[in-house]
Amino acid sequence: MIVAALLFITLGILIKYAKMYWLIAGYNTMSKEEQEKYDIEGIATVFRNVMFGMAFVIIVGYFMANYTKSPSVQDYAFWTSIAIGMPYLFIKSNSEKFKL
Repeated sequence: MIVAALLFITLGILIKYAKMYWLIAGYNTMSKEEQEKYDIEGIATVFRNVMFGMAFVIIVGYFMANYTKSPSVQDYAFWTSIAIGMPYLFIKSNSEKFKL
């Protein structure tokens, strides 16, 4: 599960700091005119924050599982991060806030 956390951290860094916006589904298929209607920097910040948050929950779950000697804690942390993080990411990044 730590690999998933590292993947989320990497994706957050690539999208926000390396400006790999093509990793955001649908953005690279828009015309230039359509892309200019969105605050991509704001959307990238949301992606970074959510990816880092999900990674944080997974890492905390990993250490809690080791501390409590209960491997299921790690599974709960992973699935909770996905169940909360992904819908939040989709809703927030598609909100009117980022349309110019």
